[in-house]
Amino acid sequence: MGVSYNPFSLEGKTVLVTGASSGIGQETAIQCSKMGAKVIVTARNEDRLKETLSQLEGEGHSMFIAELTQQEELEKLVGSINVLNGVVLCAGKGMTSPFPFSTRGKYDSIFEVNFFAPIELLRLLVKKKKLEKDSSVVFVSSIGGVDSFQMGNGVYGASKAALNSMMKFCAKELAAKKIRVNTVNPGMVNTKLIQGGAISEEQHKMDMEKYPLKRYGEPEDIAYGIIYLLSDASSWVTGHSLVIDGGVTI
Repeated sequence: MGVSYNPFSLEGKTVLVTGASSGIGQETAIQCSKMGAKVIVTARNEDRLKETLSQLEGEGHSMFIAELTQQEELEKLVGSINVLNGVVLCAGKGMTSPFPFSTRGKYDSIFEVNFFAPIELLRLLVKKKKLEKDSSVVFVSSIGGVDSFQMGNGVYGASKAALNSMMKFCAKELAAKKIRVNTVNPGMVNTKLIQGGAISEEQHKMDMEKYPLKRYGEPEDIAYGIIYLLSDASSWVTGHSLVIDGGVTI
C-alpha cells in the first residue's frame, strides 16, 4: 500500500457542519476540507462564516446563514441541501448557573440551542431523505453532565446528557437506513466559549493541573476525533460517546 492509502479520507463525501463560524465547528470544517470533503458550513454570523469558508481547502464548498432555533430557517437550510454523507452538529452555547438560580427560562434557552435545534435538524434531514446510505452523524456533546459534574454546570450539563441519550436512540433507529450516529465529548477546549467568562486565566491554569496531560484541548484535537467518526475507518462504530478530554475523567 502506497503513501496515498488513508482510511480516514473524506474524499467524495459532502459534510454539513453547524456552528462553523468559530471554535470546534470552524476547525472541523477546515480539517474536513483538508481530508477531501466538500463542506457546507452554517452559522448565524455571516462575516465569521465567510472567514471560515475562505479557509477551506479545495473546491465546491458552500455556506448557508441560519438561526437553527427558528423552524423556518431550519427548513430552508434542509431544502437547500441535495444529499449528505456526513453531518457535524456543533452549534451550542454554555451557561454557568448555581442550581437555586437555574430558572425554567435558563433551561429553555440552553436546551433550545444545545438539544432541540440539532435534534430537529437531524429529524428533518432524515425525513427529507437528505442522508445517503452509510452516512455518519456526529453530535458535539461534552463530558459536562455525562462524566464530569462541576458546580454550577447543571443546566448546560443536563442539555448535553440529553443529547448523549438521544444519540443512542437515533443510532438504534437509523441503523436500518445504514446511518451511523455518535457523539464526541470534549473536556475543556481553548475556544472563545471559555475565554472572557467568569473564570480568570489563573483559575484556568489551576484547572489544567487536574488534567493528566496538563493542558486543555485545542479545537483540532476534537476535529480529528470527528473526522474519524465521519470516515469509513469507523464504519462499525455507532451509538458511541467518544471522550476526548486529556484524561481528566480518569
